[in-house]
Amino acid sequence: MNILLIEDDAILGDGLSYTLRNNGYYISVATTGNYAERLLMAQDFDLIVLDLGLPDIDGLELLRRIRRRKVPIPILILTARDGVNDRVDGIEQGADDYMSKPFELRELEARINALIRRCYGGFDNKIQLGRLVLDTHSHQVLVDDQPQQLSAREYALLEILMLQNGKVVTKDRIAQRLAQENEALTDNAVEIYIHRLRKRIEPYAIQIRTIRGLGYLIECINET
Repeated sequence: MNILLIEDDAILGDGLSYTLRNNGYYISVATTGNYAERLLMAQDFDLIVLDLGLPDIDGLELLRRIRRRKVPIPILILTARDGVNDRVDGIEQGADDYMSKPFELRELEARINALIRRCYGGFDNKIQLGRLVLDTHSHQVLVDDQPQQLSAREYALLEILMLQNGKVVTKDRIAQRLAQENEALTDNAVEIYIHRLRKRIEPYAIQIRTIRGLGYLIECINET
């Protein structure tokens, strides 16, 4: 799962990023509202953690802008504003949950997990497709309970495809997920990783179909 953390406190942002990455999430950090908007235009995210006290745009205004775009993404407000009116305003403007600073890290993790389960149909750490099981917490891939050795990018590619099982994932979204900081992946590079992963999983009756003009779809091969 890909989380956008919008937080201008560098120390807090680094600490949250470290913790959430260790819990199996991909994290992008924006320290201003304007940069957050640019990231949201360029990438797809599964959840937003939003501080209201941003240096350039009030967090509630940023929340309103996101919701005006009709983007169906869960948003958790994390802020020092702890008044009842602040909480009501945040929820009324479209936030799905609200936490006040200071906070317990375990509670934040629990709320993020609860939001993801609620918004993504009971999502948990393990995703199964046929004989293959992917654990997003441990970053482990198992076939018939036997661990498989995948590179970091092969794992990331498999994860994004399995999270969207039954749906087409665009080449652009795959490139965004596989790209490292300050790097852009070409279409050819994406196709190379698709080819490598295909070779690894096809022996287990799982295929990656190319949907021309749209992207890629992972599915079990119908064995008869």
